[in-house]
Amino acid sequence: MADALDAAALDQLFLQARTRNAWRSETLPEATWRRLYDVLKFGPTSANCSPARFVFLTTEAGKKRIEPYLSEGNRAKTMGAPCIVVIGYDLDFASRLPKLFPHNPDAPNWFKDPKTAEVTAFRNGSLQGAYLILAARALGLDAGPMSGFDNAGVDREFFAGTNVRSNFICALGHGSDTPFPRSPRLDFDEACQIL
Repeated sequence: MADALDAAALDQLFLQARTRNAWRSETLPEATWRRLYDVLKFGPTSANCSPARFVFLTTEAGKKRIEPYLSEGNRAKTMGAPCIVVIGYDLDFASRLPKLFPHNPDAPNWFKDPKTAEVTAFRNGSLQGAYLILAARALGLDAGPMSGFDNAGVDREFFAGTNVRSNFICALGHGSDTPFPRSPRLDFDEACQIL
């Protein structure tokens, strides 16, 4: 088993990391987003199903496409980021299981029921979205995840003709704001049981 991460790593990933609302004006290279994906893709998903689909909006033209669908409170802080990622989940993920889970040829049949496929895609796509945030922090980027947007509009704009649905959006880059004071979290005894 690997050793525990040191305090600096825990601070960077969790303890001192903060959601950002303003961004350094910069253009980051495509290699940044490819490296980010190449890290996050190794986070575990059930049956290695990997249903998340990511749209990295890095150009002004790309970002303009999402602007009308952002809630008023999220628009300015999102549009200023070097990258806006739409994190979606593919309801047809099982079609990729022959590649992703090759040791069990029956795996695609596990998800023939649309309700099972939807729950699996949403759950595991959400996990992959969380891996995106942690991978970004691990690579020295800041993240600003959000839910305030028109899902149906984003789906029409970016996923038309597919079975991909938007889950959430995450702005990425290097934060330039002073974060708000950290909000409280539940104590262990409020959120956990040991049985």
